[in-house]
Amino acid sequence: MTHPSTVSPLTAHLGYWMRAVSNQVSHAFALKLEAKDVTVAEWVLMRRLYDQPEMAPSDLAAAVGLTRGAVSKLVDRLEAKALLVRTASAEDRRYQSVGLTIKGRALVPELAALADQNEEQFFGHMKPLERVALTSLLREIAHVGGLTKPPLK
Repeated sequence: MTHPSTVSPLTAHLGYWMRAVSNQVSHAFALKLEAKDVTVAEWVLMRRLYDQPEMAPSDLAAAVGLTRGAVSKLVDRLEAKALLVRTASAEDRRYQSVGLTIKGRALVPELAALADQNEEQFFGHMKPLERVALTSLLREIAHVGGLTKPPLK
């Protein structure tokens, strides 16, 4: 039997604190997006399409680290909200691209402002160099761990 004093407390682990912060930051952002009728996954697609006006759904899936099926469902939802449009190729009807509608393109800066507000809410108390250092450390951890997919949950 292990003696209780040899078992480290939950709060002794970096993972505990990272998860505690991540959960709160992510949940707060999801609520902000929900008020605009957008999910985090939809936001990720919209933000990616904001930089590149049109993409094949398969390229979009690769760019955001999702399966084609998952992107197809997100595209359907965004299309139903009139935030995204599919365009079939004139040369090959099997090929289509997706892009933001005028409404979708106008919404992205609003959603980006919500992301900025969320960032400020949780990290605004930090000195600029502390934020740079934390970002650098987290990027290094992600790089070493091979974490390339955007966090969607």
